[in-house]
Amino acid sequence: MKISAVAVLTGLVAFARTVVGATLTSAAIPPVPTSQLAQVTDYFGPNPTNAGFYMYIPHTVAEFPSLIVAVHYCTGSAQAYYNGTTYAQLSETYGFIVIYPSAPTPGGCWDVASNATLHHDEGGDSLGIASMLRYTQALYGIPRERTFYTGTSSGAMMANVFSGAYPDLISVAVAYAGVPYACFAGPNAWNTQCALGEVIKTPQEWGDLVRSAYPGYFGPRPKMILWHGTADTTLYPPNFYEEIKQWTNVFGLSPTPWTTFNNTPAAPYTQTTYGMEVVGYLGTGVGHTPPVHETLDLQYFGIMPW
Repeated sequence: MKISAVAVLTGLVAFARTVVGATLTSAAIPPVPTSQLAQVTDYFGPNPTNAGFYMYIPHTVAEFPSLIVAVHYCTGSAQAYYNGTTYAQLSETYGFIVIYPSAPTPGGCWDVASNATLHHDEGGDSLGIASMLRYTQALYGIPRERTFYTGTSSGAMMANVFSGAYPDLISVAVAYAGVPYACFAGPNAWNTQCALGEVIKTPQEWGDLVRSAYPGYFGPRPKMILWHGTADTTLYPPNFYEEIKQWTNVFGLSPTPWTTFNNTPAAPYTQTTYGMEVVGYLGTGVGHTPPVHETLDLQYFGIMPW
Protein backbone atom coordinates (compact mmCIF):
# COMPACT_ATOMS: atom_id res chain seq x y z
CA MET A 1 0.00 0.00 0.00
CA LYS A 2 1.34 3.45 -0.91
CA ILE A 3 0.56 6.42 1.27
CA SER A 4 2.03 9.90 1.62
CA ALA A 5 2.69 11.79 4.80
CA VAL A 6 -0.67 13.57 4.50
CA ALA A 7 -2.74 10.40 4.49
CA VAL A 8 -2.86 9.85 8.22
CA LEU A 9 -4.90 7.74 10.59
CA THR A 10 -7.76 10.07 11.43
CA GLY A 11 -7.27 13.09 9.24
CA LEU A 12 -4.72 15.69 8.38
CA VAL A 13 -2.43 16.67 11.23
CA ALA A 14 0.36 19.13 10.48
CA PHE A 15 3.74 18.60 11.99
CA ALA A 16 6.83 20.77 11.87
CA ARG A 17 9.79 19.41 9.98
CA THR A 18 12.43 21.48 8.23
CA VAL A 19 15.07 18.79 7.72
CA VAL A 20 15.35 15.16 8.68
CA GLY A 21 16.32 15.03 12.33
CA ALA A 22 14.49 18.23 13.23
CA THR A 23 12.21 18.29 16.26
CA LEU A 24 8.66 17.31 15.36
CA THR A 25 5.58 18.63 17.08
CA SER A 26 4.13 16.46 19.81
CA ALA A 27 0.85 16.40 17.88
CA ALA A 28 2.40 14.52 14.96
CA ILE A 29 0.58 11.39 13.87
CA PRO A 30 2.43 8.62 12.03
CA PRO A 31 2.34 9.15 8.26
CA VAL A 32 1.37 5.50 7.77
CA PRO A 33 -1.59 3.48 9.00
CA THR A 34 -1.11 0.96 11.78
CA SER A 35 -0.94 -2.83 11.48
CA GLN A 36 -0.17 -2.96 7.77
CA LEU A 37 2.88 -2.58 5.58
CA ALA A 38 2.81 0.86 4.00
CA GLN A 39 5.16 2.76 1.73
CA VAL A 40 6.39 6.20 2.74
CA THR A 41 6.52 8.34 -0.39
CA ASP A 42 6.96 11.77 1.17
CA TYR A 43 10.47 13.21 1.31
CA PHE A 44 12.32 11.63 4.23
CA GLY A 45 15.90 12.69 3.54
CA PRO A 46 18.70 12.03 1.03
CA ASN A 47 18.00 8.87 -0.96
CA PRO A 48 20.34 8.99 -3.96
CA THR A 49 19.50 5.54 -5.32
CA ASN A 50 15.74 5.79 -4.69
CA ALA A 51 15.54 2.82 -2.32
CA GLY A 52 11.98 2.01 -1.28
CA PHE A 53 10.88 2.92 2.25
CA TYR A 54 8.23 0.69 3.81
CA MET A 55 7.15 0.88 7.43
CA TYR A 56 5.11 -1.23 9.82
CA ILE A 57 3.62 0.49 12.85
CA PRO A 58 1.79 -1.74 15.36
CA HIS A 59 -1.70 -0.88 16.55
CA THR A 60 -0.25 0.19 19.89
CA VAL A 61 3.20 1.73 19.89
CA ALA A 62 5.16 1.36 23.13
CA GLU A 63 5.66 4.47 25.25
CA PHE A 64 9.39 4.25 24.51
CA PRO A 65 9.44 2.25 21.29
CA SER A 66 12.34 0.47 19.66
CA LEU A 67 13.05 0.57 15.94
CA ILE A 68 14.16 -2.38 13.80
CA VAL A 69 15.30 -2.11 10.20
CA ALA A 70 14.83 -5.50 8.49
CA VAL A 71 16.70 -5.79 5.19
CA HIS A 72 15.99 -8.35 2.51
CA TYR A 73 18.15 -10.65 0.36
CA CYS A 74 18.91 -10.57 -3.38
CA THR A 75 15.80 -11.27 -5.48
CA GLY A 76 13.80 -10.10 -2.46
CA SER A 77 11.83 -7.00 -1.58
CA ALA A 78 10.39 -5.21 1.41
CA GLN A 79 7.15 -7.15 0.92
CA ALA A 80 8.96 -10.49 0.69
CA TYR A 81 10.89 -9.90 3.93
CA TYR A 82 7.76 -8.65 5.64
CA ASN A 83 5.89 -11.82 4.64
CA GLY A 84 8.83 -14.15 5.27
CA THR A 85 9.65 -13.05 8.82
CA THR A 86 7.62 -12.47 11.97
CA TYR A 87 8.99 -9.10 13.09
CA ALA A 88 5.72 -7.35 12.24
CA GLN A 89 3.61 -9.85 14.17
CA LEU A 90 5.94 -9.58 17.16
CA SER A 91 5.71 -5.79 17.05
CA GLU A 92 2.00 -6.06 17.85
CA THR A 93 2.99 -7.62 21.17
CA TYR A 94 6.02 -5.49 22.00
CA GLY A 95 5.13 -2.16 20.41
CA PHE A 96 8.27 -1.62 18.31
CA ILE A 97 8.36 -0.16 14.78
CA VAL A 98 9.80 -1.97 11.75
CA ILE A 99 11.31 -0.43 8.63
CA TYR A 100 11.55 -2.66 5.54
CA PRO A 101 13.78 -1.02 2.90
CA SER A 102 13.41 -2.24 -0.69
CA ALA A 103 16.45 -2.37 -2.97
CA PRO A 104 16.25 -0.18 -6.10
CA THR A 105 18.06 -2.64 -8.39
CA PRO A 106 16.14 -4.96 -10.77
CA GLY A 107 17.67 -8.02 -9.10
CA GLY A 108 16.87 -6.83 -5.60
CA CYS A 109 20.51 -6.78 -4.42
CA TRP A 110 21.93 -4.01 -2.28
CA ASP A 111 24.89 -1.83 -3.21
CA VAL A 112 27.64 -3.01 -0.86
CA ALA A 113 30.49 -2.29 -3.27
CA SER A 114 30.58 1.39 -4.22
CA ASN A 115 32.81 3.87 -2.45
CA ALA A 116 29.76 6.03 -1.73
CA THR A 117 27.75 3.33 0.04
CA LEU A 118 30.79 2.28 2.08
CA HIS A 119 31.30 5.71 3.63
CA HIS A 120 29.30 7.83 6.03
CA ASP A 121 26.87 10.21 4.33
CA GLU A 122 28.58 9.90 0.93
CA GLY A 123 25.70 8.23 -0.92
CA GLY A 124 24.65 4.82 -2.21
CA ASP A 125 21.96 2.57 -0.80
CA SER A 126 23.32 2.88 2.72
CA LEU A 127 22.54 6.62 2.81
CA GLY A 128 18.95 5.97 1.79
CA ILE A 129 18.56 3.48 4.65
CA ALA A 130 20.23 5.93 7.02
CA SER A 131 17.69 8.58 6.02
CA MET A 132 14.83 6.17 6.74
CA LEU A 133 16.23 5.57 10.23
CA ARG A 134 16.86 9.25 10.95
CA TYR A 135 13.37 10.17 9.80
CA THR A 136 11.71 7.55 12.01
CA GLN A 137 13.99 8.21 14.97
CA ALA A 138 13.06 11.89 14.82
CA LEU A 139 9.34 11.19 14.42
CA TYR A 140 9.16 8.91 17.45
CA GLY A 141 12.04 10.15 19.57
CA ILE A 142 13.94 6.87 19.26
CA PRO A 143 17.62 6.97 20.23
CA ARG A 144 20.46 4.92 18.78
CA GLU A 145 20.32 2.65 21.84
CA ARG A 146 16.85 1.43 20.81
CA THR A 147 17.58 1.15 17.07
CA PHE A 148 18.58 -2.22 15.59
CA TYR A 149 19.46 -3.82 12.26
CA THR A 150 18.74 -7.33 10.96
CA GLY A 151 19.22 -8.68 7.44
CA THR A 152 19.72 -11.77 5.29
CA SER A 153 22.30 -12.47 2.54
CA SER A 154 22.58 -9.18 0.61
CA GLY A 155 20.82 -7.60 3.59
CA ALA A 156 23.43 -9.20 5.87
CA MET A 157 26.20 -7.84 3.68
CA MET A 158 24.58 -4.43 4.13
CA ALA A 159 24.53 -5.10 7.90
CA ASN A 160 28.32 -5.09 7.82
CA VAL A 161 28.43 -2.04 5.53
CA PHE A 162 25.91 -0.13 7.61
CA SER A 163 27.62 -1.00 10.90
CA GLY A 164 30.83 0.43 9.48
CA ALA A 165 29.41 3.53 7.82
CA TYR A 166 26.64 4.42 10.30
CA PRO A 167 27.63 3.17 13.77
CA ASP A 168 25.97 6.29 15.19
CA LEU A 169 22.51 5.06 14.17
CA ILE A 170 22.26 1.45 15.43
CA SER A 171 23.27 -0.39 18.58
CA VAL A 172 23.03 -4.06 17.47
CA ALA A 173 23.30 -5.64 14.02
CA VAL A 174 22.35 -9.21 13.07
CA ALA A 175 23.77 -10.58 9.82
CA TYR A 176 22.37 -13.83 8.43
CA ALA A 177 25.02 -15.03 5.95
CA GLY A 178 26.98 -11.92 5.05
CA VAL A 179 30.53 -10.89 4.28
CA PRO A 180 32.88 -8.44 6.02
CA TYR A 181 32.61 -4.70 5.53
CA ALA A 182 34.28 -3.69 2.22
CA CYS A 183 34.83 -7.31 1.10
CA PHE A 184 32.80 -6.52 -2.04
CA ALA A 185 34.43 -3.10 -2.52
CA GLY A 186 35.13 -2.29 -6.15
CA PRO A 187 33.61 -1.21 -9.46
CA ASN A 188 31.34 -4.24 -9.87
CA ALA A 189 28.17 -5.10 -8.00
CA TRP A 190 29.28 -8.72 -7.55
CA ASN A 191 32.71 -9.76 -6.27
CA THR A 192 33.35 -13.42 -7.04
CA GLN A 193 36.58 -13.57 -5.07
CA CYS A 194 34.84 -12.38 -1.91
CA ALA A 195 31.80 -14.59 -2.47
CA LEU A 196 34.09 -17.64 -2.73
CA GLY A 197 35.75 -16.73 0.57
CA GLU A 198 39.08 -15.93 -1.05
CA VAL A 199 39.49 -12.41 0.34
CA ILE A 200 41.63 -13.00 3.41
CA LYS A 201 43.05 -10.18 5.50
CA THR A 202 44.57 -9.72 8.93
CA PRO A 203 42.30 -8.54 11.74
CA GLN A 204 44.11 -5.19 11.68
CA GLU A 205 43.52 -4.77 7.93
CA TRP A 206 39.82 -5.58 8.27
CA GLY A 207 39.47 -3.29 11.28
CA ASP A 208 41.20 -0.43 9.53
CA LEU A 209 38.68 -0.65 6.70
CA VAL A 210 35.81 -0.24 9.16
CA ARG A 211 37.52 2.68 10.87
CA SER A 212 37.95 4.39 7.49
CA ALA A 213 34.20 4.27 6.84
CA TYR A 214 33.46 7.18 9.18
CA PRO A 215 36.65 9.17 9.75
CA GLY A 216 36.78 10.93 13.07
CA TYR A 217 34.08 8.79 14.67
CA PHE A 218 35.03 7.59 18.15
CA GLY A 219 31.59 6.77 19.56
CA PRO A 220 30.10 3.37 20.38
CA ARG A 221 29.97 0.62 17.76
CA PRO A 222 27.04 -1.75 17.21
CA LYS A 223 27.24 -5.20 18.75
CA MET A 224 27.54 -7.78 15.95
CA ILE A 225 25.59 -11.06 15.80
CA LEU A 226 26.91 -13.14 12.88
CA TRP A 227 25.24 -16.25 11.40
CA HIS A 228 26.58 -18.56 8.69
CA GLY A 229 26.35 -22.12 7.40
CA THR A 230 29.25 -24.48 6.70
CA ALA A 231 27.56 -25.61 3.46
CA ASP A 232 26.99 -22.11 2.07
CA THR A 233 27.98 -22.13 -1.62
CA THR A 234 26.78 -18.59 -2.35
CA LEU A 235 28.80 -16.67 0.23
CA TYR A 236 31.31 -19.29 1.31
CA PRO A 237 31.93 -19.93 5.03
CA PRO A 238 35.43 -18.35 5.18
CA ASN A 239 33.52 -15.07 5.12
CA PHE A 240 32.15 -15.88 8.57
CA TYR A 241 35.65 -16.15 10.02
CA GLU A 242 36.75 -12.96 8.26
CA GLU A 243 33.75 -11.15 9.78
CA ILE A 244 34.84 -12.39 13.20
CA LYS A 245 38.38 -11.15 12.59
CA GLN A 246 37.11 -7.77 11.45
CA TRP A 247 34.69 -6.97 14.24
CA THR A 248 36.79 -8.34 17.07
CA ASN A 249 39.58 -6.05 15.91
CA VAL A 250 37.20 -3.09 15.82
CA PHE A 251 36.34 -3.81 19.45
CA GLY A 252 39.94 -4.50 20.44
CA LEU A 253 39.25 -8.19 21.10
CA SER A 254 41.03 -11.42 20.23
CA PRO A 255 39.48 -13.48 17.40
CA THR A 256 39.86 -16.51 19.65
CA PRO A 257 36.46 -17.31 21.22
CA TRP A 258 35.90 -16.57 24.87
CA THR A 259 33.22 -19.27 25.01
CA THR A 260 32.02 -22.04 22.71
CA PHE A 261 28.65 -23.76 23.09
CA ASN A 262 27.54 -26.60 20.85
CA ASN A 263 23.89 -27.02 19.88
CA THR A 264 23.17 -23.38 20.74
CA PRO A 265 20.52 -22.08 20.29
CA ALA A 266 19.83 -25.57 18.94
CA ALA A 267 21.47 -28.18 16.71
CA PRO A 268 23.26 -27.86 14.31
CA TYR A 269 24.56 -24.46 15.45
CA THR A 270 27.66 -23.73 17.51
CA GLN A 271 27.73 -20.39 19.33
CA THR A 272 31.02 -18.60 19.90
CA THR A 273 31.36 -15.36 21.85
CA TYR A 274 34.05 -12.70 21.79
CA GLY A 275 33.69 -10.46 24.80
CA MET A 276 30.25 -8.92 25.02
CA GLU A 277 30.35 -7.34 21.57
CA VAL A 278 30.63 -10.11 18.96
CA VAL A 279 28.67 -13.38 18.80
CA GLY A 280 28.94 -16.02 16.08
CA TYR A 281 26.56 -18.83 15.11
CA LEU A 282 27.93 -21.42 12.67
CA GLY A 283 25.51 -24.09 11.42
CA THR A 284 27.00 -27.44 10.44
CA GLY A 285 25.57 -28.50 7.08
CA VAL A 286 23.51 -25.32 6.80
CA GLY A 287 23.49 -23.73 3.35
CA HIS A 288 22.64 -20.24 2.20
CA THR A 289 21.06 -18.95 4.38
CA PRO A 290 20.40 -19.74 8.06
CA PRO A 291 16.75 -19.25 8.99
CA VAL A 292 15.94 -15.99 10.72
CA HIS A 293 15.67 -16.36 14.50
CA GLU A 294 13.35 -13.47 15.29
CA THR A 295 12.81 -14.26 18.97
CA LEU A 296 16.55 -14.52 19.61
CA ASP A 297 17.07 -11.27 17.71
CA LEU A 298 14.58 -9.50 19.97
CA GLN A 299 16.40 -10.85 23.00
CA TYR A 300 19.69 -9.43 21.75
CA PHE A 301 17.88 -6.15 21.09
CA GLY A 302 16.61 -6.09 24.67
CA ILE A 303 12.99 -6.05 23.49
CA MET A 304 12.18 -9.52 24.82
CA PRO A 305 13.49 -11.04 28.06
CA TRP A 306 15.98 -13.90 27.89
